[in-house]
Amino acid sequence: MATVSLKGIKKVYDNKVTAVHDFNLEIADKEFIVLVGPSGCGKSTTLRMVAGLEEISDGDLYIGDKRMNDVEPKDRDIAMVFQNYALYPHMTVYENMAFSLKLKKVDKAEIDKKVREAAEILDITQYLDRKPKALSGGQRQRVAIGRAIVRNPKVFLMDEPLSNLDAKLRNQMRAEIIKLRQRIDTTFIYVTHDQTEAMTLGDRIVIMKDGFIQQIGTPQEVFDHPANVFVAGFIGMPQMNMFDAKLIRNGDTYTVQCHGAEMTLGEGITARLKANNVDTKDVILGIRPVHVTFAGKDDKASIRGVVDVSEMMGSEVHLHVNADGKDVVMVVPTTELDDNQRGGIPYGSEIHFTFRPELIHLFDPETEKNLL
Repeated sequence: MATVSLKGIKKVYDNKVTAVHDFNLEIADKEFIVLVGPSGCGKSTTLRMVAGLEEISDGDLYIGDKRMNDVEPKDRDIAMVFQNYALYPHMTVYENMAFSLKLKKVDKAEIDKKVREAAEILDITQYLDRKPKALSGGQRQRVAIGRAIVRNPKVFLMDEPLSNLDAKLRNQMRAEIIKLRQRIDTTFIYVTHDQTEAMTLGDRIVIMKDGFIQQIGTPQEVFDHPANVFVAGFIGMPQMNMFDAKLIRNGDTYTVQCHGAEMTLGEGITARLKANNVDTKDVILGIRPVHVTFAGKDDKASIRGVVDVSEMMGSEVHLHVNADGKDVVMVVPTTELDDNQRGGIPYGSEIHFTFRPELIHLFDPETEKNLL
């Protein structure tokens, strides 16, 4: 098994477009790292540089303690699983999985043992004699993963392996990958644009935008303490609500004014603002939909809104509320609603809401960085 170290990695294409800027990351042995971000952020390019499928323009890549910049892909001891399976159509599942070992002149009995072990782990033993065209998308993806497992690589690379599957299969395969990871103890680097995959699979996630790393942390860290407005909006579903607001410092207390409401901030936030010596200023206030709550009409911390859309999701209702022309999303557990509201709150209903003061996020409007 192996550590992977990316030091100042950069990718510049011939047309002088820089796809990845100064990428620095230390991946521990057996760690599961997920690169996540919107299309075109440089995550797949980074993965392909680790694989040796893209040349590194600048910086150093180490797998273990060996510099890999000029090492051929086949000599890097890595295995890659692609989005489109990339199986040989004329070969059976068994032959597809055995192919790389045959090329290495591995003993036939050893090949058979490894293929059957991998098939057992992935529950595809019954398909070993079939051709890929006779399999479903999920089964093909398992074969592609099995072909990688038999090589027993130091590093496992996965490039959006679930994006061609339907939602139910995707959830199933995600659970399979979590189980697989526990069984084949190796280093994983996984690329996705799906934040649910990132949050559920990764030990740490690397959020990218326009070729730059925005934040690296555990799923909980990036959810609780997003580094900037982009990360705050990208991680978490439904998206975080953002408001223009004013932060007011009065001695040792802080309040925030937003849409005519005034809220006193919680102790934890106040302590962090004081430690960072933040003074009265304009801010971007962020609040997750699950942290928006109903409030009394006369509460000075409440904001008036009118219900635009009410989406019934079973255990909760997603409310889209218009507050002075601003769309605000609230997630309300049905247990908190009256019996007549559990199917949703009618269009045009007036409601009053506020924010849980200890769970407010504050960002600088110029740098967009988290003030906390």
